[in-house]
Amino acid sequence: MSITEITPDYSVSPQIEPQDVAEIARLGFRSIMCNRPEGESADQTPVAEIEAEAKRLGLGFAFVPVVSGKIDSQNVEDFRQALDRLEGPVLAYCRSGGRCQNLFVLSQR
Repeated sequence: MSITEITPDYSVSPQIEPQDVAEIARLGFRSIMCNRPEGESADQTPVAEIEAEAKRLGLGFAFVPVVSGKIDSQNVEDFRQALDRLEGPVLAYCRSGGRCQNLFVLSQR
């Protein structure tokens, strides 16, 4: 698992697995956000599995799916609202982490 800190309260990562969630919590993250649409690739772990593990460990979770390369203003607003609701620090993930980083930058404008 590769984590890139964007701010002290927001970091991004490529796809995570349920077994990564305990380490994410150990690193001090209080919430996880998924920005990857369900079924984007055949080998992708279902969002519900990661959400269940996050909730089991007491972490907040938000699912804000965004199609890669097609971020629109509604996506940015949905992201902003989810980020406002989640307790930080937040770890957001998608396929590579790039979409999560772009959403954050766009939400700060």
